[in-house]
Amino acid sequence: MNTVQYLDKILKREIAIGVIGLGYVGLPLAVEKAKAGFKTTGFDVQQKKVDMVNQGINYIGDVVQEDLAGLVKSGMLRATSDFSFVGECDFIAICVPTPLDEHQQPDISYVRDSVIEISKHLKKDSIVVLESTTYPGTTEELVKPLLENGSGLVCGEDFYLGFSPERVDPGNLIYKTKNTPKVVGGIGKDATEVIAAMYRAVLSGDVYEVSSPAIAEMEKILENTYRNVNIGLVNELAKLCHEMGISIWEVIDAAKTKPYGFQAFYPGPGLGGHCIPLDPYYLSWKAREYGFHTSMIESSMMINDRMPEYTVERASKILNRSRKALNGSKVLLLGVAYKQDIDDYRESPALKVIEILESQGAEVTYYDPWVAEYRYKGKAVQGLKELTMETLESSDLIMVTSAHSNVDYTFVQRHARAIFDTKNVMKAIQNRDNIEVL
Repeated sequence: MNTVQYLDKILKREIAIGVIGLGYVGLPLAVEKAKAGFKTTGFDVQQKKVDMVNQGINYIGDVVQEDLAGLVKSGMLRATSDFSFVGECDFIAICVPTPLDEHQQPDISYVRDSVIEISKHLKKDSIVVLESTTYPGTTEELVKPLLENGSGLVCGEDFYLGFSPERVDPGNLIYKTKNTPKVVGGIGKDATEVIAAMYRAVLSGDVYEVSSPAIAEMEKILENTYRNVNIGLVNELAKLCHEMGISIWEVIDAAKTKPYGFQAFYPGPGLGGHCIPLDPYYLSWKAREYGFHTSMIESSMMINDRMPEYTVERASKILNRSRKALNGSKVLLLGVAYKQDIDDYRESPALKVIEILESQGAEVTYYDPWVAEYRYKGKAVQGLKELTMETLESSDLIMVTSAHSNVDYTFVQRHARAIFDTKNVMKAIQNRDNIEVL
């Protein structure tokens, strides 16, 4: 493999791109690759996504509809469920889900199955990059032998392999795939150099090279574990502050006036999204291989995982003050998305809150201007189409579980009997007689 020739082909836009997985990570990446002048093929096992891409129809919030439609029309971007087209690709990025299984263990099946399919069609002089968040060692211990055994090729001689963790923050108005800095770690210096050059040709953000895939894998885990631990800290303090009659929200506002040495994190009904609630489990699972227990990390995970139950306990006490039992009460949740102003409800704590409320006999409905319907444990649930005075007045309790900016909270406060605001989104409302915050 000739590194100089690779770099020249990248410069001349003679590299054909393949992106495996067309979800929140893969589709924005495929669009950026195509916009940068590289012919790109997106692969997905869900035919619905393939058809929508080929029709130029966008389904991901961070992708501009006009960009997608224009790239498809010009022939720069196409989608398929046929993995034989991997054989036409020079650079292959794997962007598939890495969830937890029912035992809270890493589920690498999507990565494994994708790599096996890639290996059947991998050609000599290809570049393969794993972007899916995973435990340190996945690229070298799992992906490399699968690719070599399935293709008969040798890593470092016949193809390059590396890891470059996805960094996607749905709904972020400033940082998108294009301008978010990228970390790259390849198996060997040549692989790292070529992979980094490929990303630099596409992205405007910095590309930071590290010495191995394991370093890149671990830094991604660090990013999200850092957030998990700090959120666990404020969630625990929120519980303590409630017992002490102190507002945790005012405490945090005061603390963040310090211009150094402090970063504000906020409590809530639990953690959501694909990364922060899951990544620490990958690390703690891998750590056991070395006889190591990540005690502080596991403590924060337990605190955060317990927040939906704590939220329901607080809701029950609010109802009790009105001489109402949770069983039979009408509870309206405002928001099921895991963060504000997006339609993404993956791992949303609101879904667990609803499940617990219903298990205790509450009659639960929800309103979310971003999520008209959600699926949870195989069941589809429809939300209210609008938030009416009648709905608010007939509910025994309103629970704010997403801080969406396009909800009229003054209207909610005016017509609600009782409100449990787990996001402090109603902090500017003066009349607080019927509002309790987490």
